[in-house]
Amino acid sequence: MTGKTNPNSLSAFEELESNVRSYSRSFPVVFRKAAGAFLEDERGFEFIDFLSGAGVLNYGHNDPYMLGSAVQYWRSGGIIHGLDMATVAKRTFMEHFDALILRPRGLQYKFQFPGPTGANAVEAALKLARKLTGRKTVVSFTNGFHGVSLGALSVTGNRYYRDAAGVLPGGVVFMPYDGYYGAAWDTSEYLNKVVTDTSSGVDMPAAIILETVQGEGGINPASKAWLQSVERLCKKNGIVLIVDDIQAGCGRTGTFFSFEFADLSPDIVVLSKSLSGVGLPLSLLLLRPELDVWQPGEHNGTFRGNNLALITATAALQKFWTDGTLPLNVVETGRIMSERLEKIAERGTDSPLSVRGRGMMLGLDCGTGKLAEKIMHRAFEQGLVVERCGAEDQVIKLLPPLTIDRQTLHRGLNILDSAVHAGAEGD
Repeated sequence: MTGKTNPNSLSAFEELESNVRSYSRSFPVVFRKAAGAFLEDERGFEFIDFLSGAGVLNYGHNDPYMLGSAVQYWRSGGIIHGLDMATVAKRTFMEHFDALILRPRGLQYKFQFPGPTGANAVEAALKLARKLTGRKTVVSFTNGFHGVSLGALSVTGNRYYRDAAGVLPGGVVFMPYDGYYGAAWDTSEYLNKVVTDTSSGVDMPAAIILETVQGEGGINPASKAWLQSVERLCKKNGIVLIVDDIQAGCGRTGTFFSFEFADLSPDIVVLSKSLSGVGLPLSLLLLRPELDVWQPGEHNGTFRGNNLALITATAALQKFWTDGTLPLNVVETGRIMSERLEKIAERGTDSPLSVRGRGMMLGLDCGTGKLAEKIMHRAFEQGLVVERCGAEDQVIKLLPPLTIDRQTLHRGLNILDSAVHAGAEGD
């Protein structure tokens, strides 16, 4: 290649990268740097980031403390790749996680490190539940999203992703999530009836997998009563309850685990995304000790427990989870965001807007995907990165860093306010 590339030129990506790319289409600039809640493109233009790597960067971009831990470890000659061998990095992480996260919450889990992605962890969870119970069926929910590898895709509701597989994922029954038919209908009662009725045509499931706040499905929060009802059903019938906390976990909703508000004790918890703290790939299964029926090597993978990611994950625990400061800040910041979003919605557009979510995992339902897309593009033009979600991409998803300062938060919300009404009114 000769000559100088024009800043923000996407020609290399258009010519060389697969059509499957998506985010570079939504945000058509070339990014080069990031810090905290900001992204910078090749021109030096700065964007406020309310996407946070689709929930990977709960603590913002390039936190100096976590990166410093990684650099120090790398320079010391620490093990980067070690399969699932015992390493200092892994031991240190497990001890810190147990002491700072599990024991204070009265939780006792064993750790399983599958492949590095959330979908890898979901695959392992489903496989373990079926092995443990000897049953084949898994119950998932409308609008649920758990990944796009075949096992994870089988419990993902969106037809767009399912159609791309070329085969029909099986072994899963979909049930209506909380609120699917409106607030007046308790869908957990329907779930209980179908699962326990021997003539329903639905076999007793091995597992029920759910998100307490559905992310890609449209920022749909489940109520405490509904979640507790599902847990009672699982306990009564020996069904493995799997909580997918990949996007809603690691503090996003105001507590480390998103299910804490409902006083749940899931059989298996799936974590990934923000677990490493800085965006390095890492995923984890937390499983009740009595469920650990694996034989050695029965579930494996080359990249189990990324040691560099374990170092930064430990640093994240040390910095943010040794006291209650971060959770309190998330609750307060979430309140500010929610109140402002309600005002944005109330200002009125041709389409009614509504707000939902929990903590700092919030969504602005625009009614149509067309309006949401217009708002997203308007916001980007003004320097704000937001993503769409929901069955028709009709919801603007807001996932700013949990560590965002108030001034930057309000700047981002001001841009969104402007984009909502400019997008609704047209040029």
